[in-house]
Amino acid sequence: MKLEKLLRSLHPLIPFKGENPEITSIDNDNRKVQKGSLFICIKGYTVDGHDFAESAVKNGAVAILAERPLDLAVPVIIVKDTTRAMAVLADSFYEQPTKKLHLIGITGTNGKTTTSHLIEKIFADAGQKTGLIGTMYTKIADKVMETKNTTPESLTLQKTFKQMVEASVDLAVMEVSSHALDLGRVHGCDFDIAVFTNLSQDHLDYHKTMDEYKRAKGLLFAQLGNTFDHHNPKFAVLNADDSATEMYRRSTAAAHIVTYGIDKKADIQAENIQMTASGTNFDLVVGAVNYPIQMQFIGKFSVYNVLASIAASLVSGIAINEIIQSIENVQGVAGRFELVNAGQDFTVIVDYAHTPDSLENVLKTIQHFAKKKVFVIVGCGGDRDRSKRPLMAQIACQYATNPILTSDNPRSEDPLVILKEMEAGVAGQTYQLIPDRKAAIETAIRQASEGDVILIAGKGHETYQIIGSVVHDFDDRLVARAAIEGR
Repeated sequence: MKLEKLLRSLHPLIPFKGENPEITSIDNDNRKVQKGSLFICIKGYTVDGHDFAESAVKNGAVAILAERPLDLAVPVIIVKDTTRAMAVLADSFYEQPTKKLHLIGITGTNGKTTTSHLIEKIFADAGQKTGLIGTMYTKIADKVMETKNTTPESLTLQKTFKQMVEASVDLAVMEVSSHALDLGRVHGCDFDIAVFTNLSQDHLDYHKTMDEYKRAKGLLFAQLGNTFDHHNPKFAVLNADDSATEMYRRSTAAAHIVTYGIDKKADIQAENIQMTASGTNFDLVVGAVNYPIQMQFIGKFSVYNVLASIAASLVSGIAINEIIQSIENVQGVAGRFELVNAGQDFTVIVDYAHTPDSLENVLKTIQHFAKKKVFVIVGCGGDRDRSKRPLMAQIACQYATNPILTSDNPRSEDPLVILKEMEAGVAGQTYQLIPDRKAAIETAIRQASEGDVILIAGKGHETYQIIGSVVHDFDDRLVARAAIEGR
């Protein structure tokens, strides 16, 4: 695509003159630049892309998009905001791929990963080719790739959607983080359905206040558009039991509102919930019709995730009987209430619970079937929201008989400082403090007796631990299994 043609999608008053080279790729990492690239200078938190523009030209860039003048031998196009311009150019360069996909976006504090996997499974079982973008990985049809962020930046995102179109994908489902919404990473994404799971404290290191965090999540629903399209209607799927839903309902101008819930009246509702150590049964109520559900997921929070996935699938045209069959056949999602079984006579569960709300939900669920002691191994990540540290410790001590405070991903912080901030919330209470996560897991497993339950919380599917700037191999599930086998 010629540079001049590509730039037509930007603001019409952006000055441009000079050469009109063929643009073969767009990059914002000078190391990935190749001959024919348009290099976009992004000013980040730690580095400024403008400092690498000259290097990008040496690597083959034929044009530069920047926020200030640069003395280079190729055309330099000046815009006010390169991050915003990058989203526009990516959408144009990759030929607006989301308009060719059925796109479902999921936002909320907890449940995004499980809900996205459930939706993807339902559509795949219905014979559709699927794509998924989220915390654990990116999937395009049968190809799975690693992912850096829950929601990639706009350039990577639009390139991925283009690859989905080329792979004949029908449905794309993605987790949409509050960071991504606030930073404009999903600008240009034509969502057909936006799903809200829940809202509780998280990411206040970035958003500062709950009101700002709530506002950022609401951008997904505001971006569903303002026109009524009766041939291709938009839907907002909202949790009727969460107080933030009212704001998101008001944020949505032209989308149809579909609610799901347990406690309050909703379009799609769960009644008569019964939990065991092996699964959850409930009556699904859609309209005036009841459908019995027997699923292998455990917990009230799991029922919410299932209801959200059912709602999104129903409004997408998947038959209710097909949806129920898929839900009942799903065994679980990696790192989400995942059982570690190596023949022991006690229960070991690994879960991603890393917020006060998610930790409380999981521990409450365990109380439904725990007959004896409940161990919980929990820490808090470094360089993240510090205000939740005492809360996590409080919840651990409130709902577990044997809480163990340990390290999560301390990153650049001193693990002992993080633990001290957790301890501030449980002064005078009984708990064990074991900074080394491996030793904490081994201690719980060594101390457990028949019928006890151990919850290893916070890291879930992660296969690493970040200490300082070093990424170490660390998988809670593998460490737990080795400890069990070594008893």
